[in-house]
Amino acid sequence: MTDTIKKTYRIGIIGGTGKEGKGLAYRWVQAGHQVIIGSRQLEKAQLAVEALFEFLGGETELLTGMENRAAVEACEIAVIAVPYAGHRATLEDLKDALDGKIVIDVVVPIMPPKVTKVQMPPDGSVAQEAQKILGENCQVVDAFQNISHERLMQDEGVDCDVLVCGKGKAARQVVLELVADTGLKGWDAGPIENAVVVEGMTSILIGLNIQHKVHAAGIRITGIPKKA
Repeated sequence: MTDTIKKTYRIGIIGGTGKEGKGLAYRWVQAGHQVIIGSRQLEKAQLAVEALFEFLGGETELLTGMENRAAVEACEIAVIAVPYAGHRATLEDLKDALDGKIVIDVVVPIMPPKVTKVQMPPDGSVAQEAQKILGENCQVVDAFQNISHERLMQDEGVDCDVLVCGKGKAARQVVLELVADTGLKGWDAGPIENAVVVEGMTSILIGLNIQHKVHAAGIRITGIPKKA
C-alpha cells in the first residue's frame, strides 16, 4: 500500500494584503502550498509578507510578495480578495493573465453604509460577474465568503463550514481540497448560479454579528452523516 502524495499549488492572492487574503495565506502556507501575496504596490505586498512571517514564527520560502500582475502570472490558482468596489477593474486589468486558470473569488458585494442589506450585482452575483468578465476559458469558483478573517488567523479549529459553488465540478473539487487544507469543512454547493445565496448570506452574518456583539458568526451544514 503506497502513501498518497499530497498535491500542492502555487496560489496567487490578488489583494492579498487585506485581512481575508492574509488569513488564507497563513493557513495555506502551513499546509505546504506556495503562496504569493499580490498588491497594486510591491512594497505593500512585501510588508504583508513580513507581517505573516511573524505569525508563522519565521521566514519561509513558501511565502512571497509581488505586484498583482506578476502574482497572477506566477501562480497556478488565483484568488481574488479585493474590495468589491475594485472587483471589476481588477479583473478587467488582469483578464489576459488569468486566462485558463481556476479563479477563486472570495469577494462579497458589500456596499456601505448598508452592509447588513443584501445587495447583489446586476449579473446575479460577484462570481457570475467575474465569469462574464473573464470568459469561458476561466473557471470561477466562489468560496470563503462566510468565514471571518479572525478565525483564519487562529491556530485552533474553526466552528464554521465553507460553501463552494462555481463553474465545473472538477474545479470545485480542487477548491474543496484547498478548503480542507485551511482546516475547514467544505461543501459542494453546486453551479455558479448558486453563488447568489452564498454571497448574500454574508450581509445576514454581519447583521447577526452586530445584533449579538460578536465578530465571527458563521454557518454549519447539519443532518448529513459523516463518512466512515
